Amino acid sequence: MSAPAAHWGELVGKPVSDVDTPALVIDLDAMKRNLSRMAEFAKKHHILWRPHAKLHKSVALAKMQIKAGAVGVCVQKTAEAEVMVAGGVRNVYITNQVIAPGKLARVAALTQQVAAHGGQLAIAVDSMDGVVRLAKAMNEARAGDGAAGVATVIDVFVEIDVGQGRCGVEPGPAAVLLALEIRKHPALRFAGLQAYHGKAQHLRRAQERREATSQAVAAALSTRQLIEAQGMAVDLVTGAGTGSLLQEAASGVYGELQAGSFLFMDADYAQNERDPAQPHFEHALFVKTQVISSKSSHAVCDAGHKSHAIDSGMPLVHAFAGERVLDYFNGGDEHGILRSAAGCTRLPALGQMLWLIPGHCDPTVNLHDVMIGVSGGLRSGVVRRIIQVDARGAMT
Repeated sequence: MSAPAAHWGELVGKPVSDVDTPALVIDLDAMKRNLSRMAEFAKKHHILWRPHAKLHKSVALAKMQIKAGAVGVCVQKTAEAEVMVAGGVRNVYITNQVIAPGKLARVAALTQQVAAHGGQLAIAVDSMDGVVRLAKAMNEARAGDGAAGVATVIDVFVEIDVGQGRCGVEPGPAAVLLALEIRKHPALRFAGLQAYHGKAQHLRRAQERREATSQAVAAALSTRQLIEAQGMAVDLVTGAGTGSLLQEAASGVYGELQAGSFLFMDADYAQNERDPAQPHFEHALFVKTQVISSKSSHAVCDAGHKSHAIDSGMPLVHAFAGERVLDYFNGGDEHGILRSAAGCTRLPALGQMLWLIPGHCDPTVNLHDVMIGVSGGLRSGVVRRIIQVDARGAMT
C-alpha cells in the first residue's frame, strides 16, 4: 500500500516519487492513448465494443470507456455486475454461467433495477437447465414486484464453445435448441451468440491467432445460420479479445468486441507477435517497487506475490531508454529477486525505484484497493487521480 486508506487523496498533485511502494500505478497518458486507439478501431470497422470490466473492476474507468464510445461493459461475476450498476453503469453483460438459485435471484433483481433506469442487463447460458433456472428466477421476481415488474426482460446469449474448452454448448444444433427454449419464456429475450475464444488471445504467432479465430468465426456463422433457419433473428454475435480483435472485427460475423486488456496490457500480451494491422497498445499498468537489499549476485525489491499475480508468469522489469535490463525472479509473498540480464553486471542500488509490468493485469488489480493515476511519465510525472478498485473481491 502506498498510503493509509484515509489519505489516498493526499497524493493527488504530488510527484510520482512520493508514491510509497509497492503500489499499483496507471500511466494515464498511455491508458488514454490505448482507449483512443480502440475507439478509432471500432469506429473504422463499424463494430460495437463492450470492454470487460473484470480487467479494472472500476466504475470510473467503465464510465470513461462508455464516454469514449463503448456500448456498456462485460463482467464475469454477479457481484461485479452489482457493483457496476450501483455505480451508475446501466448496460452490463454477465458473460458467464449463473446457476445457483441465490445468484439468479440477484440477477433478476438487478435486471429490474437496471430497467428502472432505462438500462439493460444481459447474461450467457449454455444449458437447457440454465435457461429454465433463469426463467424461474425472472418469473419469481416479476411476481414479487407486482404489475411494475411484468415487462422486465433479460437479454440472453447462447454461449457456444468456439475453442476455449471451458463453458459453452457445442456449436450447431445444440445451440439451436437453447435458442428455441429461450423463446418460450416471456421474461427472456434471445439476444444472440456468445462466441469467445480465450485461448486464441495468447497464441504467440499472429498466423496462429488468425487460424484459431477463423475456426471460431466459422462455428459462429454456421450456428447463426441454423438459428435463423428456425425463423429467429440473431441480432448479435459477441466475443473477441485483445489478442484476436482484428480478425473478429474483419469477419463480418461478429458485431461486438469484448476486448478488455488493451486498456492496460500486461507482460503476457507483450510476448505476442503483433499483427501489423492491429492497433498498437502500450503498457499502462505498473507495480511501483524499490530495492530493499543489494548483494553481489542479486538485488531484492519489495513487490512479491501479494502485489502482482503470477498465473501468467513473472512480471517484466520496465527498462527506460538506456537503462540496463533486469530479470525478475520469484522471491515469495513480499520480495522479488532481481538479476542483471543480457550480460550486464551492474545491479540497481539500494533504494532505487523500479517499475514492474504485471504478468496478468486482471488478478493483479484485484490485489489492490486503488490504482494511482499518474500523468507526465513514470519518472517525473504527477499523481492526478486515485481510482478505486470498486469490485475488488467481488467473486460471487
